[in-house]
Amino acid sequence: MQMGIWLATLAAVLGRVLPEDTLCWASNGKDGFPGIPGLHGRPGQKGDVGEPGKSVQRSGIKGLKGDAGEPGPPGMPGNQGYHGVPGLPGLPGQPGPQGTKGKVGNILEQPRPAFSASRSNPPSQGRTVVFDNVITNQEDSYSPQTGEFTCRVPGIYYFAYQVVSSGDLCLGINKNKDRVVSFCDNNSRSVLQVNSGSSVLSLAVGDRVSVTISPGRSSAIYKGAEADSVFSGFMLFPQTG
Repeated sequence: MQMGIWLATLAAVLGRVLPEDTLCWASNGKDGFPGIPGLHGRPGQKGDVGEPGKSVQRSGIKGLKGDAGEPGPPGMPGNQGYHGVPGLPGLPGQPGPQGTKGKVGNILEQPRPAFSASRSNPPSQGRTVVFDNVITNQEDSYSPQTGEFTCRVPGIYYFAYQVVSSGDLCLGINKNKDRVVSFCDNNSRSVLQVNSGSSVLSLAVGDRVSVTISPGRSSAIYKGAEADSVFSGFMLFPQTG
């Protein structure tokens, strides 16, 4: 190694002293061995940001589906959906246990609407026949001012009337202003005779029952002390449900 440095120094000195024309040049020697790699240089400065690349349509083959990832955290509850279509009715359930026996009822404690009224000096109410003289009026369901019975206890009721007349007479029993039954008597001899009728009705709370004169028919109800016209009604039995 030192010998090589000495020879290089000598060649440099001779090259300065001797002119080129007087030099004797030997043939070129062989290339030396590569030197030892130098140390790394200092890091260079950060370069400028390059322009974004252009998007191109993917032309490669789609890869295989990757493995499923870990489940993410639960999301927020969504809005309530619409109600679905009702399902089919289920099978009937098993009969329940038998209930305890109830107490013995008392018919005297149950309401028993009943009334009866005759005609004395009734007010005029159009085609409704008013029986203004109250004979009995249990539960105060009959009005002697309007001639109507108003149901307060639902049930099956019986109604009947007997009206004295001196001429032709057509009467009927109405429920809520609708004709239920009608009866007519012809009195060609103009003597006192009785027009009577009855019916059994199913009534709900608020239903009204009255005796009415048929429209367009001659009606002559007797007013006097010789005979009375009467309208009566009572509940046969109550209804529930």
